[in-house]
Amino acid sequence: MAKWVANEVLDSALAVIASATDMVALSGQPVSFGAAMAGRLAQASLSPSDFVIAAGDVSGRKVTVAAKTDVSVTSGGNADHVALVDRSSNRLLYVTTCPVQALSAGGAVNFASWAVEIGAPV
Repeated sequence: MAKWVANEVLDSALAVIASATDMVALSGQPVSFGAAMAGRLAQASLSPSDFVIAAGDVSGRKVTVAAKTDVSVTSGGNADHVALVDRSSNRLLYVTTCPVQALSAGGAVNFASWAVEIGAPV
């Protein structure tokens, strides 16, 4: 018997990610909301319009996060992770790696558009 999941099931998981209020650049992987906020090098505000849930590139479903440009760098360091956080509920929602970029306080950084994909069951 084949495996199957309704799009609504995957979309519900992706909707939690899409509830993020901020995207932060970090040096190292945070293990909690507090660690993400304490270690943030740059922070961009997000709104519901910054997320699009659609069919996955490979299978299943994905949520695409909009690009953010000219985001102020508040602390210098080597950014190698990006996290999505929900400040209203103090939750760390998603963490991914990014190409290492040296950031200088007072400068600016661009976040490229990226996506989280949940594949169909195999």
